[in-house]
Amino acid sequence: MKVLLTTTSFQDTPGAHHALLERSGFDVVRARGPLSEAQMVALIGQHGGFDAFLNGDDRISARVIDAAGPRLRVIAKYGIGLDSIDVAHATAKRIPVLFTPGVNHTTVAEHAFGLMIGLAKEFWVHASAVKSGKWVRHTGHELMGKTLGVLGLGRIGQEVVRRARAFGMRCVAFDVYWPEAFAAEYGVERVATAEGVLPLADVVTLHMNLTDANRGLINARTLATMKRGAYLINTARGGLVVEDDVAEACRSGQLAGYGTDVVDEEPMRPGHPFQSIDSILVTPHIGSRTFESVERQALRAVTNLVEYLGGGSDYLQANAF
Repeated sequence: MKVLLTTTSFQDTPGAHHALLERSGFDVVRARGPLSEAQMVALIGQHGGFDAFLNGDDRISARVIDAAGPRLRVIAKYGIGLDSIDVAHATAKRIPVLFTPGVNHTTVAEHAFGLMIGLAKEFWVHASAVKSGKWVRHTGHELMGKTLGVLGLGRIGQEVVRRARAFGMRCVAFDVYWPEAFAAEYGVERVATAEGVLPLADVVTLHMNLTDANRGLINARTLATMKRGAYLINTARGGLVVEDDVAEACRSGQLAGYGTDVVDEEPMRPGHPFQSIDSILVTPHIGSRTFESVERQALRAVTNLVEYLGGGSDYLQANAF
């Protein structure tokens, strides 16, 4: 079996996942993702196709799936978000798309809270000033007593709420699938729509899957409904926001800051408007990249792959058919 492995955190982080993949006996071709559609197609042609992809956020479009042809038996995503994969086309071709839910919610929640604290205390401004020999001191804000608006109350959103309650924050949230027991235990107030959360919150944090319906949810119109001076956190997907509108909201002071681990086009293009705005804190999609989380996620992804290709049953499939 020939497997294309593209996820860099899998390859760069030591752990038991390497031994598990080696024991599989697969012929593993390694590349450094995330790869574009053209790069994926080129690799397929160069290597005569693959039986499986063990991928991160590479662009696996209908064109890529078709280029892989009937040899491609399975797509094993290292991660949860499937927006970079044409799942509908894979399903039509009866190609399973495997994924790894339940392995990185703790570390992403910690990262989201780190971004919140970094913005509220203006870490970037202070740290960069001191490093350059200046003693600049701005007055920040406490999170205690503030209202946190959570868009997406799945595993990650729930972990964020747990931390927010420990910080003394009020939590309001929206999710299509409302976790009644959790919300009651942690005192989360339900809001009927995602947009309805925005004017209530001092901090809004995004934990939604990216879909055609919510792409660009945070835009000039919806930003205008938020409290002036609110913070926006995004550890989900860059496409949930209109980046130019967020940049303008930060310039005008409508947003006091934007903390994000994701941008719509990764890596971030040179000259991106976020680079010139001190109140925008960007990390390079590392929210789930800890030694602990990478090993959990990688072991789950390899187990999915080995079990499926070996005829086992211990795999998690996103596109049941």
